[in-house]
Amino acid sequence: MNGELIATQNCSSCPIRHRAVCARCDEDELGRLNEIKFYKSYVAGQTIAMRGDALDVVASVVEGTATLERVIEDGRTQMVGLLLPSDFIGRPGRETLQYDVTAVSDVTLCCFQRKPFEALLMEIPAVQQRLLEMALDELDAARDWMLLLGRKTAREKIASLLMLIAKRTMNQDGKVMGDVSRIELPISRETMANFLGLTIETVSRQFTGLRKDGVIDLDGNRIVRIPDLEGLLFETGDDGDGGTLF
Repeated sequence: MNGELIATQNCSSCPIRHRAVCARCDEDELGRLNEIKFYKSYVAGQTIAMRGDALDVVASVVEGTATLERVIEDGRTQMVGLLLPSDFIGRPGRETLQYDVTAVSDVTLCCFQRKPFEALLMEIPAVQQRLLEMALDELDAARDWMLLLGRKTAREKIASLLMLIAKRTMNQDGKVMGDVSRIELPISRETMANFLGLTIETVSRQFTGLRKDGVIDLDGNRIVRIPDLEGLLFETGDDGDGGTLF
């Protein structure tokens, strides 16, 4: 993972502390992680890692958004996932990366050399437990993704993506961290179309339809206001709990 080394942030003031891989660590355990961590930054459009690269480093996204992509046989690139703050890059026990990782906005990563991180996993059960929780969440997300691509309408896909972003402004206990009634879209509509299997024109039409029906309000291309979160949840077509979404 190339990138620019930057000053390391104190764990106690980290914006992803409540949901990252270190979420369950006590102060002593955080101290041990702090000894082996380092920060890197990437500018929008920069490649963070390529499929097949040696997995020497694992990392948590602290700020910004990145994409997971695969190049298919005919040369087309398919986005298969979004990495948002607190998401984890890399897998302990694996030696190579399975996807291309690209910054779509300026990105900051909290990085760990893989081998020392794996050694700490054996000594800090709280990190093992959190990694397992995150892996199971990804499994649920993959199942939701199959439903979204195969069964949901274009309107439900857009609503689901907006709901995902809104949910990521909350703590795990459901308490609001940010302003869920006002979210900033981390990706362009073109990237959104690729991610959701839609055309840009369809994405734009669905945003317009949701706005006309009072489900959302738009402030430019990136700011979305949500007057009623329950109303947005209804538009996702989910059964009431919002699902894990991606």
